[in-house]
Amino acid sequence: MAGLTHRQSEILNIARSFGRVMVDDLTRRFEVSAQTIRKDLNDLCDRRSLTRIHGGAIIASGVENLAYEARRFVAAEEKKAIGAAAAAQIPNGCSLFINIGTTTEEVASALTSHEDLLVITNNLNVAMQLYRHPRIEVIVAGGTVRRADGAVIGSAAISLIGQFKVDYAIIGASAIDEEGALLDFDYREVQAAQAIVANARSVMLVADSTKLRRSAPVRIAHLSQIQTFVTDLALPDSLQSICDAKGIHVITALPKRPVESEEAVPELPMLRQD
Repeated sequence: MAGLTHRQSEILNIARSFGRVMVDDLTRRFEVSAQTIRKDLNDLCDRRSLTRIHGGAIIASGVENLAYEARRFVAAEEKKAIGAAAAAQIPNGCSLFINIGTTTEEVASALTSHEDLLVITNNLNVAMQLYRHPRIEVIVAGGTVRRADGAVIGSAAISLIGQFKVDYAIIGASAIDEEGALLDFDYREVQAAQAIVANARSVMLVADSTKLRRSAPVRIAHLSQIQTFVTDLALPDSLQSICDAKGIHVITALPKRPVESEEAVPELPMLRQD
């Protein structure tokens, strides 16, 4: 990109590879001060190439989502906490949908000690996490498998989802705007998510706070259509007002932001310098 310094170009390449960059990692990598790195990140954010998060930045979004492996790095600890908090709301002996997403996969991971669950999913990663557990029955939607992330999409998946009426739906979103719209990138994925919302008695949204600083073009639903919102930090006033007005139960998995430290932020792998 024109006008970038060599270091800023390298920072952008790292962010594209891993989904995020952290100030502590970059100061060690480039042997410069944290202040210098923050200025680089701010410059890249001003160009709308990155979006700031606590302690670093992530690739800015618009019409295309991050690659699956990169998404796994973004807010990883927050997603794990959200997954545990969401799973704690799910009783034994119930039925549920779990849709596509790295955060919904953390919910699935936290459900493995539950008993007598029926899980219907269009996420092969969720199915692989749960099928080995004898007290959890797993039904996988049929259809085209998206190679990028193991998502099952298309009309066959939507048709199977429509045959069930379950107790809970666990859904994610790539972005949430200030008016409460839940947004994503792939309209085929969104169609499956809409079918999941329509066929559940109670819908639980799981999304970390970075989703409030992103954008995406396709509407899944609106906050008013969900019953529970599990996130990491307190919501901004505009979204909290919607939740209060609609009686949405908001669960904050990390009420206090974790202290930034070398132990709290894992170092990214070094890239080859060709």
